[in-house]
Amino acid sequence: MSGAQFSAETSGGGAFVRQPNRFTGRVTPHSTSPEGGGPDDQGRWPLEAGRYRLIWCRACPWAHRARIVRGLLGLDEVISLGTVDPIRDERGWRFALDPDGFDPVLGIGFLSEAYLSTDADYTGRVTVPALVDTLTGRVVTNDYPQLTLDFSTEWRRFHAPDAPDLYPVELRPEMDALMAEIHRDVNNGVYRCGFATSQEAYDEAFTALFARLDALSERLAGRRYLMGDAITEADVRLFTTLVRFDVAYHGHFKCNLRKLTEMPVLWAYARDLFQTPGFGETVDFDHIKRHYYATHDMINPTRIVPLGPDLSGWTTPHGRG
Repeated sequence: MSGAQFSAETSGGGAFVRQPNRFTGRVTPHSTSPEGGGPDDQGRWPLEAGRYRLIWCRACPWAHRARIVRGLLGLDEVISLGTVDPIRDERGWRFALDPDGFDPVLGIGFLSEAYLSTDADYTGRVTVPALVDTLTGRVVTNDYPQLTLDFSTEWRRFHAPDAPDLYPVELRPEMDALMAEIHRDVNNGVYRCGFATSQEAYDEAFTALFARLDALSERLAGRRYLMGDAITEADVRLFTTLVRFDVAYHGHFKCNLRKLTEMPVLWAYARDLFQTPGFGETVDFDHIKRHYYATHDMINPTRIVPLGPDLSGWTTPHGRG
C-alpha cells in the first residue's frame, strides 16, 4: 500500500490491521518443566524469580502496561527490566540507552537478536514488550494482552503482600468485554486513525474512537475507576493511551476532535491515575514524543518533534475520591 507506514499491516482498503503476536509462551506454576528447563509441550515455562527479563520502551503504550502492572504487583525484584531507546530505525529497537549499546543482562544490541535466536525465520515487526528468558536468550512471549494478565494470575506467589487484585475473578466477564472494546476503539483505535491510508478507513476509526471515549466518560462520571472503587487492569490499559493522547495522538495521529484536556471526566480520571503511585513516575513524555514524531517518517517526514503541549496540568488536583 503506497504511503503506508507498515505496508504489511495495511489492508487493500487502507485500514491498519495489526500483526498477530508471534511468541505466545507463558510462564506458569503449572509448567511440567524442571527448574531451569525450557517450555513444556504446551509452551509453558517454569515460574522462577530472577530468570526472566521484561524488555520495554518508555514510549510504547503496550509495553508501558507491563511496566505499570509489574510495579503495582511488587514484581520489580522478581522480573528484571531492560529498556530500549525510543528511536527505532530499520533495524528495530536498540539498547542504545545502556553502556556501549548492549543490554547488560542479555548482551545484545538489538531486541531483534532475541527474536531471531528464537525463530530464525521471523520476518515480522519486532515489538515490545517482550519477556525474554535470560538463560537461553529466547523470547518467551510478546503477547502483550496475556502477559499482564499472567503477571496478575500466574505470578501470584511472588506478589507483594499488599498487591492489588488487578484481575478479580468475579469481574472478569465484564472486564474482558470492556477491555476488548477499549482495545478495538481506543488502544488500537488511535493507531487505526494514524496509520490509515484511505479517508474511509480513517473516518471509520476516528468516529469509533470518539464514540468510545464519550461512552467511557459516561461510565466514569459515576465511578472513580472503570470497574468501581478499585484500580484494575482495565484502568491500566486505558491510562497508557490517555497519557499519550495530547502529546502524540491528537496531532500526529489526527485524533483531533477533542484533546484529552477538553474531555473533563477523562482528563480528571487520567490525572487521578497519573498521581497514583506506580503510574506517573513511569511516564516519560520526552521519549513518547520523540518516538512517535521521529520514527514514523511516512506520517512526519521532517521528524520535527513538537515542543508542546503544556504538561503542567498533570499534577493539578483531580477532584476524584
